[in-house]
Amino acid sequence: MTTPQSLIAFLFPGQGSQSVGMGKELAERYPIAQQTFDEADEALGFKLSRLCFDGPEEQLRLTENTQPAILTASVAAWRVLDEKGLKPSFVAGHSLGEYSAHVAAGTLNFADAARTVRNRGKYMQEAVPVGAGAMAAVLGMDLEKVTAVCRDAAQGEVCEPANLNSPEQIVISGDAAAVGRATKLADERGAKRAMILPVSAPFHCSLMKPAQDRLAADLRSLTFRKPAVPVACNVDAVMIDDADSTRDALVRQVTGAVKWHPSMRLLMEKGVRTFVEVGPGKVLCGLMRQIDRAMTCLNVGDEVSLRKTLEHFASVSA
Repeated sequence: MTTPQSLIAFLFPGQGSQSVGMGKELAERYPIAQQTFDEADEALGFKLSRLCFDGPEEQLRLTENTQPAILTASVAAWRVLDEKGLKPSFVAGHSLGEYSAHVAAGTLNFADAARTVRNRGKYMQEAVPVGAGAMAAVLGMDLEKVTAVCRDAAQGEVCEPANLNSPEQIVISGDAAAVGRATKLADERGAKRAMILPVSAPFHCSLMKPAQDRLAADLRSLTFRKPAVPVACNVDAVMIDDADSTRDALVRQVTGAVKWHPSMRLLMEKGVRTFVEVGPGKVLCGLMRQIDRAMTCLNVGDEVSLRKTLEHFASVSA
């Protein structure tokens, strides 16, 4: 019987976790990981695997490449863990990572997810002219104050909380001038720091409505199944366990804020104490340290981190 102490959540990273070489080591060592990259290459009609393994970085950084690349590296790592017998009780993914979570939950076919997130990246990039939008991280200021800063800085433009990442970090998004005003205002009102982020578009705000409408049409054409494990969804910070709610949440997620901190609190309320970040980077483990240092957060992105994580679970169950 599963006790609350043994509940595990797999967390899947979003945009910003990419790096040249991601997934390469696992693909060289595990046929299931290589097969995942092969499937992505076939689904997309170009060598995404080569872009992940060898770059160039500026190509990997293009949103329409970044999104399927992170998805594929994450699904490859998850499939290796699955083969090793490590199964989650819950899954969640940060923004784009929610698609990886749904592949792991069996809600979405991997090839469909790869094609969808490539289009998602393209639609998001095309929704706002380059340079017209911006995002900024506000550190050390609570949501109520950040919301007030956004409202006061907007002046008829768009400026909205976009990522509720942790008690320490909220990202805002909108028109470039409004976000610029908001960073100054946040500094004046006592934020530890407010800084413009090097992103290519203002994600997760109402400026993304054209992208949301285009993506909705794509998602309507896909088959969604009932998730085999509950998924904590970004846009509502609730557990989703049916197909229709999944589609609706993924549509609304494009303009909605990523409620990461509330989603992690929800998983803790369900009894999760151990989290595994599955895919490139350690961004989500970093956020977990800001949310609750008492939680165990492991990561799996290469052979060393895979071994460490498997050893941890072997020692816990011994």
